[in-house]
Amino acid sequence: MVTSAKQTLDGMLIQVQGLSELVRDTTASFYESLDDIDVLDPAQARVKSDSSPGYRQAKLWLEATLRKTPIPLNEPGLTVSTSMLTNPLSYQQSAVRQALDPENLRPRLLIADAVGLGKTIEIGMILAELIRRGRGDRILIVTPKHVLEQMQYEMWTRFAIPFVRLDSVGIQRVRQKLPASRNPFSLYKRAIVSIDTLKQDKYRAHLRKHKWDAVVIDESHNITGATKNNELARLLARNTEALVLASATPHNGKKESFAELIRLLDPTAVTPDGDIIASELSRLVIRRHRHSPEVAREVGSDWAERKEPQHFAVEANAIENAIADELADTWLYPTSASSPHSGDNKGLFPWTLAKAFLSSPAALRETANERIRRLGSNLTPSQRVERDALERLSNLAQEAESNGSAKYERLVSYLKDIGVAPKSGERAVVFSERVPTLKWLRAKLQKDLKLRADQIEVLHGGLNDQDQQRIVESFKQSSSPIRLLITGDVASEGVNLHSQCHELIHFDIPWSLIRIEQRNGRVDRYGQRHNPQITTILLKPENERFAGDIRVLTRLMEREQEAHAALGDVASLMGKYDVAAEEDAIAKALVKGTDIDDIVPTMDSIAADADDPWLALLLAAAEEPAGEAAIVDDVVVQSGESSGLFASHETFLAAALDEIFTTPGAAPGTNGGGGVDWRRFPDHGLVELTPPRDLSQRLSVLPQSYLRDQRVTDHLKLAISEPVAQRLLQKAIDDNSSASLWPEAHYLGPLHPILEWASDRSLAKLGRNEVFAVRGDVDYPTVLLIGTLTNNRGQVVAASFVTAAVPDVDDPSFVLVEPHAGAREALAELGLNQALSNPGPIADPERFQAIIAPAVQHAVSHVNGVMQASGEAVESAIDRWAQRVRQWENEADALIQRTDLKLRRVTVEEERAIARSMKPNQRLVRPLLLVVPQKEV
Repeated sequence: MVTSAKQTLDGMLIQVQGLSELVRDTTASFYESLDDIDVLDPAQARVKSDSSPGYRQAKLWLEATLRKTPIPLNEPGLTVSTSMLTNPLSYQQSAVRQALDPENLRPRLLIADAVGLGKTIEIGMILAELIRRGRGDRILIVTPKHVLEQMQYEMWTRFAIPFVRLDSVGIQRVRQKLPASRNPFSLYKRAIVSIDTLKQDKYRAHLRKHKWDAVVIDESHNITGATKNNELARLLARNTEALVLASATPHNGKKESFAELIRLLDPTAVTPDGDIIASELSRLVIRRHRHSPEVAREVGSDWAERKEPQHFAVEANAIENAIADELADTWLYPTSASSPHSGDNKGLFPWTLAKAFLSSPAALRETANERIRRLGSNLTPSQRVERDALERLSNLAQEAESNGSAKYERLVSYLKDIGVAPKSGERAVVFSERVPTLKWLRAKLQKDLKLRADQIEVLHGGLNDQDQQRIVESFKQSSSPIRLLITGDVASEGVNLHSQCHELIHFDIPWSLIRIEQRNGRVDRYGQRHNPQITTILLKPENERFAGDIRVLTRLMEREQEAHAALGDVASLMGKYDVAAEEDAIAKALVKGTDIDDIVPTMDSIAADADDPWLALLLAAAEEPAGEAAIVDDVVVQSGESSGLFASHETFLAAALDEIFTTPGAAPGTNGGGGVDWRRFPDHGLVELTPPRDLSQRLSVLPQSYLRDQRVTDHLKLAISEPVAQRLLQKAIDDNSSASLWPEAHYLGPLHPILEWASDRSLAKLGRNEVFAVRGDVDYPTVLLIGTLTNNRGQVVAASFVTAAVPDVDDPSFVLVEPHAGAREALAELGLNQALSNPGPIADPERFQAIIAPAVQHAVSHVNGVMQASGEAVESAIDRWAQRVRQWENEADALIQRTDLKLRRVTVEEERAIARSMKPNQRLVRPLLLVVPQKEV
């Protein structure tokens, strides 16, 4: 079976997949310049009678052919993405449509939705549509290492797209299978890997030689600047057709960095001198937030509104007040000219100590002792003064650890109040920036709450990827013993913690609005069914100067809440767009005693200044009226995704098994090799089977933990209805008796690998250039044909279905050609979308051979008109892109002495080559089926 045909510098490249027993699942490539390729003429297709019950063979072959025929690139309707195990919301669908917009030369989009809106779901929907359009065979997803498993889980359970997870264990598995010289990315078509792994030199070398159909870079704000991450992103952008970037905070305050993200998507969207073209930004970026009208209308009960945040101001105890006085009098506001600090950043280091104190006595002691260690033993007089002051602080901190912390006592009291206990199901997430604080909290909370060791976990960046993923995935499960997750800010990005938890506690306050928002988004996100409660515990010393600083930090929490409700983007308040930059600004403001309104402006002042294209986009997203809700059913029907030959994916699979195996219900190896132990449980919405060897081989690319937990290569259970699948998925999360998040039965969605396997096996029932002949509800012998227009890449640009009826078989010169909106409509008119009986094979099928060629020829004449219009639309979009390129180059000519512009021109030239490859170049009309009147015998 030809899977693609594309033009290359060496002529046509034909890629194929074996269907018959000898070459089944083998892939091969043939070059026109090297191999002898026989081109089959569709007009010479041979007619073959179908003798199977109910014309099962013909219907299976036709269904398989339609499933394997890509939806045209520019199909406006959504197809498989609305039939997945998700609740497709219109704002998520609009992101998919924007990614597939024909005005984009290639599918390229920055999904900048605010925290919690479901960017992962939007990514999955986009990838599903690309796969159905023949543009998603080879896919790479790049994520932070702690969300590798989470992303893999979502892609498989909800979209049936299997990704091999190349974490430390996965990489080791690849090394065992491949010699060191082989490209590891050639082993798997779809992989998910962390950016930390991928940016290593040995993998970058392999990436340069590998092309992808689609690349997704999650948390893409980490790929800007002169870093290895950016080098990797630029390499991937050049080597992929589709590129999806995702980040709730893509703007770091530097115009150049944001422009770099946009340039990755489309080099011509940024002027040669670095300005973002505003009109292009709206094409390449999509941004919504919780209270955007189109979002607010839909999320409803599936995203409970957060409760009013609560801030507990805890009166410091005697030892904590002593520490506050020491910090204020000696370090922050010394009576002498300056603090005892003898190093650089003399004004900021005291606030490092203060920040550590506000975290915990353990963090302060660790910070002071680390500085003492750095001072060493050969000290200058000023260094001895510093060491003595640090030792006083360390001793006070140690005393506070021993005698108790008022803030800690308030935390314990609150956790008990909300019911966190060994035999309770209540859970909470406690955030802190400092690892010493995390460890200190675990040791004390386990004892004071009487929790078992497995009921409290600590998550921080120092853990390896396996431990990070294990903790995150466990916390999502109802069966997990974890009742208290104490985490650093490694969990503030990309991690979903809301499925079993709605209590989030800030044990210390990040000096960054962005970080506060990121933390809160772990439980305040779509899918949260309980009103999330955000709690902050603040220490309030008696020292007035120190207490004033605490009020500044408290206002940060209040401003985050204001921006969350109005704009969905707290980064715009300070205009820094970067966690480190915000922390630095807050620290400097505290040193100078600056008013909080001068550091963090109000919403009114932000709205008054929208010169930045990114800020203008945010304000537009906040004010844009909600559009009409998408009608999902109409979208699916218009796409032509369902042929109507089979009532469901399950009936297609069952028919395929009946055709492939003598008795599918028999156990494997019985009745002459007969069955797969196929069983149906319609009352429960389930089917199950034992996969045969060739199917088991295909399933080996599924997530390894899923294969292990559910043993699917031994026994595969499938949910055939969406409600059942949703219930089983939720049950896996809520089941107290299971240690696995994988559902016992996987949803049989349109992209499930078993359906692809069934399609390939069905296609093997017909030889090369043959068409089945069946009886149907027609007056004359009628040929069903499909016309396709492809580009130089072998991608389907347009498709058209027609029927050609020949009233007189003996004189086939007169042909009645009728166009159809899609395959479903054509098959319905032929009477094939209903139960059929086959009284026996059509006698003398050769008698109808003569009508195939004229049917094809007349269909070509009709299809050419349709194809011309579609081709012109594609050509027009390419021409508009070419015009932008010419304008960009004209502007660049005056600045060409700049080295970076020369490099950008190389990229633009590569884009121009891609544009040429997107031009339509070949029309093909092929017969799919011959239908003769029922009276034929």
